[in-house]
Amino acid sequence: MKILFWGTPAYAVPSLEALVAASHTLVGVVTQPDRRRGRGKELQPSPVKARALELGIPVFTPERIRREPACQEQLGALGADAYVVVAFGQILPPEVLQQPPLGCWNAHGSLLPRWRGAGPIQWSLLEGDAETGVGIMAMEAGLDTGPVLLERSIGIGLLENAHQLGQRLASLSADLLVEALPTIAAAGPGPEAERLSRLQVRAQGEVGLNYARMLTKEDAVIDWGASALVIHRRVMGLYPGAHTSWRGKRLKLLATEPLVARLADGLSAEARALLGGPTADAPPGSVLAIVPGVGVVLASGGCPLLLRQAQLEGKAAAQGQSLIQQLEARPGDRLGDGA
Repeated sequence: MKILFWGTPAYAVPSLEALVAASHTLVGVVTQPDRRRGRGKELQPSPVKARALELGIPVFTPERIRREPACQEQLGALGADAYVVVAFGQILPPEVLQQPPLGCWNAHGSLLPRWRGAGPIQWSLLEGDAETGVGIMAMEAGLDTGPVLLERSIGIGLLENAHQLGQRLASLSADLLVEALPTIAAAGPGPEAERLSRLQVRAQGEVGLNYARMLTKEDAVIDWGASALVIHRRVMGLYPGAHTSWRGKRLKLLATEPLVARLADGLSAEARALLGGPTADAPPGSVLAIVPGVGVVLASGGCPLLLRQAQLEGKAAAQGQSLIQQLEARPGDRLGDGA
């Protein structure tokens, strides 16, 4: 098939590579324009653009595709059979959705309609979902409302962060796209309703619908009055961004474990050994204990929380004994003041 690929972050790169490896013809790649990143604030291409150029694929970078009819016409003239979208970052207008004869298809990182919108991976972790997955969805004008052709679920580990889960979902997206495209091609072109009927797609419905809203800076600040499990989900879901304060400096929390007995099967051996340990009546955010070689046990609004890895402002990320030495914390010290 002749494919026009739409994608921007590193998450989309495995799908691009898989389509090339499966001998599809990539007539072009559409991605977000270069942005200023890093300490030097230099213009840098998106991960998808960088990989596309390495593969020798033409790249298009519209600032707002819905406002650029000339670019729309240019893309339509490429003659793609289908458009494939993986985390592009802009909503495609109807004029674009109607261009390819075999339709526009999106690999969406959730089990629809559980999470529609911008951050399904983060929200599945923030809300403690036991599973998530990828759906290959026929795109339409609504936000992630299209019918689903192919879907596969995976379990979410208690100690899995957004980066780790994203890597697994990116790989699954690539696999499902390669699996779905021959079916899409076999159904052939024609009026959309007839084409989708031949594909026997599943309408989403509204039961269990949630919107994965854009996350804000405020979402990343740890509320020590919350339970250990809620704090842990925030650390994992917003990785590597959740933070608090420590002696006037920002402290990013990178790996935690909620010391909750009912979750013992999902905890590390070191954390299981701490279950039933220090539970002194201390203010939330207080240091309850220092565990040599492991980390720092903290008070929350519920059970204790084990902090295993963190990054203090101006320092490299540290874990275990290195973290203990970096923080120089003692029982009774408190995190979060002025966060």
